[in-house]
Amino acid sequence: MEAADRPSDPFTPGGLGVVIPARNEVDAIPRLAAALAPLLADGSIARAVLVDNGSTDGTAAAAEAAGLGVVREPVRGYGAACLAGIARLREDRPAPAAVGFLDADLADDPGLLPALAAPVLAGAADLALGQRPRLAEPGSLNGHQRFGNTLATALLRLATGRRHRDLGPMRVVSAAALDRLEMADRTWGWTIEMQHKAATRGLRVVELDVPYRRRTTGRSKISGSLTGSARAAVVIVRTVAALWWSERRRPGA
Repeated sequence: MEAADRPSDPFTPGGLGVVIPARNEVDAIPRLAAALAPLLADGSIARAVLVDNGSTDGTAAAAEAAGLGVVREPVRGYGAACLAGIARLREDRPAPAAVGFLDADLADDPGLLPALAAPVLAGAADLALGQRPRLAEPGSLNGHQRFGNTLATALLRLATGRRHRDLGPMRVVSAAALDRLEMADRTWGWTIEMQHKAATRGLRVVELDVPYRRRTTGRSKISGSLTGSARAAVVIVRTVAALWWSERRRPGA
């Protein structure tokens, strides 16, 4: 049984756990491990789990050699990797009080996770979103990414009435809110699902501007090609439409 398929159980308090989806990011692993080390040492992060999502370049082995916890999710998909990481964190006792998400490419700064998590861990918010556009390094968000963000946030506003500026990967959600969200998407629709359901299910959401750096290793799985970006656009439209329909039909909605 894969980690993502294990039965879930309620979270109990235990600080911040972090899920790091990764596919073919072997060159980024040493710097990622170095960035996480002080956060793990001082307790800012209780546990970090790298989810190897079908890599063919030795990402998992490199992460293990660097001392990172590793979960293998061979079925490719961003949401599948996130679900596998959550399942692993649920096994901890005490399990995390909040779960953060961070891409392995270091475009986002792991050192900002504690600040992003602060309002969630303090009980002032259910979901904290890192927003990239205002502080993005020139060239870090290409035209495909900006178009995808504009499309997705416009559709989310139409569907839910809530304004967002970004669908950035770095975010922190409380354990209780994560249970309420009932996350299910196993593809690139994961971030859209989270923000859509956060709006329709009444979660308290805060947005914090975060720097975003140009990728220096590997290649983006979405924005690295026009084909990938086009596929992502299709996923965006399909996901928002499906969520709009399913949330309207949800009992008590």
